Amino acid sequence: MALPLMPKATAVWLVDNTALTFRQIAEFCGMHELEIQAIADGNVQSSIVGQDPIVAGQLSREEIARCETDPNAKLKARITDIPTPQSRAKGARYTPVSKRQDRPDAISWLLKHHPELSDAQIVALIGTTKSTIAAVRDKTHWNAANIKARNPVTLGLCSEADLEKAVVIAHGRSGGIVPAAPVEEPEE
Repeated sequence: MALPLMPKATAVWLVDNTALTFRQIAEFCGMHELEIQAIADGNVQSSIVGQDPIVAGQLSREEIARCETDPNAKLKARITDIPTPQSRAKGARYTPVSKRQDRPDAISWLLKHHPELSDAQIVALIGTTKSTIAAVRDKTHWNAANIKARNPVTLGLCSEADLEKAVVIAHGRSGGIVPAAPVEEPEE
């Protein structure tokens, strides 16, 4: 069941204006019974103004009356034609100007320590372009002499969880076989 838009405000209104049990209000609002009891006692949420779920179209007066007469009944939200908000897919990520010079260092580190990652995964992970990845890999980047391999997590370009997730996905695609890291020849 979908929760009300503002569950605490709805809970405040239901406590103040109905004879519903704490359990019924808690189940409808997605809260714990003790939170509802604290609201009723005035210990918590004294500054929240209650929101009428009837006016908001979340409940009907008949539904509240039905549940007031039967303490074991559960409130059923009205089905509305209002679309539910959808989570936005991750798009291009913004990197502040102060961190942009760190991207080639992060790319170098990822290529060295996680060669199983695809270019698309690196693009999504640190917000760079495939041409920059190719330039760092081929050592044709305009600043190739100054690039030092540094962990993108410590640089703040991605989170540890995102990096681990990308590595697990890359291992799954390769069938658990991890390609060996390229051995760099010492320069003479």
